[in-house]
Amino acid sequence: MKKIAVIGTGYVGLVSGTGLSDFGNSVTCLDIDEEKIAILNKGKLPIWEPGLLELVQKNAKMNRLHFSTDIAAGIRDAEIIFIAVGTPSTHNGEADLNALFKVTEVIAKNLNGHKYIITKSTVPVGTGQKLKEFIVARAPKGSHFEVISNPEFLREGNAVYDFMHPDRVVVGTESEEAAEVMRQVYRSLYLIETPFVFTNLETAELIKYASNAFLATKITLINELANIADGYGADIHTVAKTMGLDGRISPKFLHPGPGFGGSCFPKDVRALSAIGRSVGYESKLLDAVLEVNEHQKDRMVEKLKRLVPDLKNKTIALLGLAFKQKTDDVRESPALNVIEKLKNERVKIKAFDPAAMDEMHKIHPDLEYCNDVYDSVKNADAVMILTEWNEFRELDFSKLKTLMNSANIIDTRNLYDPKTVKSLGFNYLGVGRR
Repeated sequence: MKKIAVIGTGYVGLVSGTGLSDFGNSVTCLDIDEEKIAILNKGKLPIWEPGLLELVQKNAKMNRLHFSTDIAAGIRDAEIIFIAVGTPSTHNGEADLNALFKVTEVIAKNLNGHKYIITKSTVPVGTGQKLKEFIVARAPKGSHFEVISNPEFLREGNAVYDFMHPDRVVVGTESEEAAEVMRQVYRSLYLIETPFVFTNLETAELIKYASNAFLATKITLINELANIADGYGADIHTVAKTMGLDGRISPKFLHPGPGFGGSCFPKDVRALSAIGRSVGYESKLLDAVLEVNEHQKDRMVEKLKRLVPDLKNKTIALLGLAFKQKTDDVRESPALNVIEKLKNERVKIKAFDPAAMDEMHKIHPDLEYCNDVYDSVKNADAVMILTEWNEFRELDFSKLKTLMNSANIIDTRNLYDPKTVKSLGFNYLGVGRR
């Protein structure tokens, strides 16, 4: 059993800390946010993530998982320290490392033995080396520590499963001793022969960005193809399915829609492009991915206008506000773009999401938030499906039609069969399925 501190209780830190405690380690999750820690100490969650609450309660009850705002004490008490703070985008696309270095300064001042300092946060290539220099300049003389890169690959909505059943564990380190410590930390995964990739700090840091950039590019490509399919009457689902049968391509992330969002893909693609610029390389592909993705979000309102040309004073129902299903996260959600554009058109917006309405209310308190799907569509001139929640897949279209002013559906997630919906008397537009 290792004594571990995890600094940061967001999606990454809380899931990682809880998962590590479930592996049998003694873990203290640390955060300066007193409200978050108070919620966690009451056995509740400050975020919405399926399966996480039960795991938190289980390990807290077994005295393996603890929560505290005393970061200095948590650092001194731990042998292994994971940093899992946010690295959002700056105005020029670079990763903002202010929180990371603030935490690192506290770590440096509280080194009281040999410590293993592990970055879970997504950081630019070269950050690990900078952290080492930063700590040496501030730590007590004679301090012993090692910096390790251990990027996360968690999908919001599936984060607990992903932590317990990863495709791979990436460890960037400069010593075999540190590598062995990481094998012990992840012993539960090592024993079931989960692939481990041991490499240097810089390579581990780049692996994270490379993975997310590739997936974002794959989504963008299928959206570009869907837009072409729109123009010719081709069915993008058949195209994507057939592409996916090629083992070199695979079917994953070939799902056309309103563009990618969330806390990872947009900021990581921007950051990787900035990383390239820092060494004198301009990544035209990455910049194009970002540009096309923003255009894809805007294109959803253009589709709406094909069914409702004059939007002024119309009522539009938005089903889904989160950037994807099974999360309450609205960061860079396509819904944000749609809402802004609809507001500019002086549209009345009614909205429903099973999990994300509280988060969206913080940004747009003036929307009409509804109790369920059917409450949201009352007197609506059109419905826009923006998130692929399972409960949206089986709607009572007869009831929908009686409640709406006009039977118009913009299905940005292609949840429904166009022929079936049209046969029920609806005007229907999907993505790449004219």
